[in-house]
Amino acid sequence: MTLRADPVEIANLLQHAADGGRITPEQALLLYTDAPLHALGEAADAVRKRRFAGESVNVATYIIDRNINYTNVCLTACKFCAFYRAPGHREGWTHSDEEILRRCAEAVELGATQIMLQGGHSPELGIEFYERIFAAIKRDHPSLTLHSLGASEVVHIGKVSRLEHAEVITRLHAAGLDSFAGAGAEILVKRPRTVIAPLKESGETWLSVMETAHNLGVQSTATFMMGTGETNAERVEHLSMVRDVQDRTGGFRSFIPWTYQPENNHLKGRTQATSLEYLRMIALARLFFDNITHLQGSWLTTGKDIGQLTLHFGADDLGSVMLEENVVSSAGARHRSNRTELIELIRSAGRIPAQRDTLYRHLVVHTDPADDPVDDRVHSHFASTALTLTPAGASLS
Repeated sequence: MTLRADPVEIANLLQHAADGGRITPEQALLLYTDAPLHALGEAADAVRKRRFAGESVNVATYIIDRNINYTNVCLTACKFCAFYRAPGHREGWTHSDEEILRRCAEAVELGATQIMLQGGHSPELGIEFYERIFAAIKRDHPSLTLHSLGASEVVHIGKVSRLEHAEVITRLHAAGLDSFAGAGAEILVKRPRTVIAPLKESGETWLSVMETAHNLGVQSTATFMMGTGETNAERVEHLSMVRDVQDRTGGFRSFIPWTYQPENNHLKGRTQATSLEYLRMIALARLFFDNITHLQGSWLTTGKDIGQLTLHFGADDLGSVMLEENVVSSAGARHRSNRTELIELIRSAGRIPAQRDTLYRHLVVHTDPADDPVDDRVHSHFASTALTLTPAGASLS
């Protein structure tokens, strides 16, 4: 017999969190599993409104960026990934410097302000490759923000080039890297992480690299891929591990949960997170992370209707139009969007759309629908339709 949580206790805990009080991991688990959905969402939205009081209270943001995967060659062989090819595989490829720069130029022409360079862990690529590429991009496009790589790439580069993590980070930053994406976090908890990515660095190492980066002045985002067989308690433990580092560094700019996609990979969809579980996670993240400013809802993996709903469950950002994406789409995510549609999605949720940059500064606030851009070129591109592109992409930022 399952005991029902005390409704009064739940209500008091929601009020405590809505009022800005810190909740423990144990309290977070109780809210995630037992709080009424609408009450959970209302509490999260109350926290969002307090955090963005004033002119920004009704604003929801998006960014125009391009995700460029420089290689699909990877020796980490994560079980959830449908994108990688093992070293020596006939379908493996690595883009030339010229191709990467061409894609950057194309992104700038389409209004992108951010580039995400991410790729497989190729044994052929050491620190010099990244230094050369970053420097070339900054030379040709100094206004582009390089929000790229992640802790997993730092670990890999360190192994290939026999460098300490701090030296890898310092050299990448000097070459032009502005901030790290949250890529490679997946789930940081040992048991489920070992199941889905046994060759990847531990969650503790991932966090240690990010903490080192933050202490060296390089900020990042934090992500969470949910739905690969983790328990509810392990989901909350992932949040707790991130919050502990944020307490020490303040370097995580935003938190971005997303859902595992089941096609063409070794997990084959044996476990998946439901839309309701995802919305509950969005709301819980807003309540739990009293020390992370921004929360991004995902339309890419959950669909635009659920993405829109995240704006009522505490999210203040809907991420990117994504001029290019193939990693998540190769596992089955087929949602597309253009800038006009994303603006309308935000506006029909009762919020004011605003284009942002990587630092979440508002570049254009679309206060008047009559002035909305009508630009069908600025839209999601995937392998099958992408500007006649060959396969490339990246993960969520």
